[in-house]
Amino acid sequence: MPRNINELWPPFALTITCGPVSLSPVRDSDFPELDALVRNGIHSPAEMPFFFPWTSGSPSEVRQRLLQYHWAQRAAFSPASWTLETTVRYDGEVVGCQSISTKDYLITRTGETGSWLGMQHHGRGIGTMMRQTLCAFMFDHLAAEEVTSAAFLDNPASLAVSRKVGYRENGITRLNRRDGEVALSQSLVLTAATLNRPQPPLEVEGVSAFRALLGLV
Repeated sequence: MPRNINELWPPFALTITCGPVSLSPVRDSDFPELDALVRNGIHSPAEMPFFFPWTSGSPSEVRQRLLQYHWAQRAAFSPASWTLETTVRYDGEVVGCQSISTKDYLITRTGETGSWLGMQHHGRGIGTMMRQTLCAFMFDHLAAEEVTSAAFLDNPASLAVSRKVGYRENGITRLNRRDGEVALSQSLVLTAATLNRPQPPLEVEGVSAFRALLGLV
């Protein structure tokens, strides 16, 4: 019989730590701090770094999207299609979210990263560290062959993080971003060979049960 919520839902037992940075699956108890970060701003109001403009609207509308999105990812989680959304902490303080999404992972061994960081934490190297941490976890503990990402060309900060992590350019796509606006999106790809590994080495807890949930043996 499961004894606690971590045994009932194995992702909750997962913790990935690299120095001052730690990643753990988003819990309902994280929502107040994540909501506060979003309300204080995660990008300039004149910009839209996301393909789906979830940060547009009133605070209550944005909050509702934030909560419903995370609940939906848990509900839809299966070995065939899953998203791992993690709360990022730096020296114990919640600073943002880092994710990876994939379909048919047991066959493709690839997934796409996404992230956001509270504006007060920009420019400190945290965005690079949290992406390095998740990518190293994917290669070292989930046997990934590659990790992909994308960023609009008018989002130089995200593209700079990708270069620091070791991603390579992999084509440009024209997308309808908002209000009929055409935006150019730079696709990126990372392998274990090109990853600029974080320091110190990762410390990982709860990975065995998570691998079993995914069907990795």
